[in-house]
Amino acid sequence: MPFVMTSPSGPAQAQDYCVVWHGDALLLPENGLPCIGQLPLTGLRHLGELAGQRCFVGEWVGQPPAGWRSLSLRQALAGQTPADWAGLLSRARMLRTFDRTHRYCGACATPLRDHDHDHGKVCPSCDLLSYPKLSPAMMALVVRDRQLLLARSPHFPPGVYSALAGFVEPGETLEACVHREVQEEVGVRIHNLRYLGSQGWPFPHSLMLAFVADYLDGEITPQAGEIESAQWFDLDQLPALPSQASIAHSLIHRAVAMLNGQPLADDAAELRYARAAP
Repeated sequence: MPFVMTSPSGPAQAQDYCVVWHGDALLLPENGLPCIGQLPLTGLRHLGELAGQRCFVGEWVGQPPAGWRSLSLRQALAGQTPADWAGLLSRARMLRTFDRTHRYCGACATPLRDHDHDHGKVCPSCDLLSYPKLSPAMMALVVRDRQLLLARSPHFPPGVYSALAGFVEPGETLEACVHREVQEEVGVRIHNLRYLGSQGWPFPHSLMLAFVADYLDGEITPQAGEIESAQWFDLDQLPALPSQASIAHSLIHRAVAMLNGQPLADDAAELRYARAAP
């Protein structure tokens, strides 16, 4: 059963599940998510429900227990935890990041307090409200006949290419962001923009919005310092692609299916976390 976000409904109880962090590592017993029970946890915050059971996030106090696994979040999302945990783990990391980075008011430096009825924080001195940060970013896959325009950043693993990506600027629409980022990063113009889906990406607090667009004109000119290489790839000669945990992987494979005349699912929610084999 997938994770469902729900409103906070009282303090944590012993039978509730908990996503347990120790520093930047996710701690897991062998039999799945632990219940809160008598575990030495601090900073408990409500997340939602998994399989009808309430879930919280918390920080382990002291040395991690023997026999428990210690995973990075990328490892957890890349297949070392059940697929229906993905939204839960991402939400847990984003809210935990919010707690760690918003302890004091940004206007008057007074320690913040948790808001009564949501995940915000309020300043008791100046009443400033702060909410978990969410950074929208577009991902665009440019198509020309039976070719895809893919690029690689200098920090990508060797040989890996992906769709283009960039953050939305203040006051900018998603559509304007896609056109701007594509032209900035590779020097081409696009048209016929289509939205395919979205994914919460907790590194540290992005919301990825996936688009496919048709090539209009222009020659590929990689943006210095941002794009190491960009080129057209035939559908049957694609390079190494990003992790199956990312929306980029699913976006590319869905575009290939679309260009091959295969039907696409009506519900784009499958783009949120793509772990199935291509």
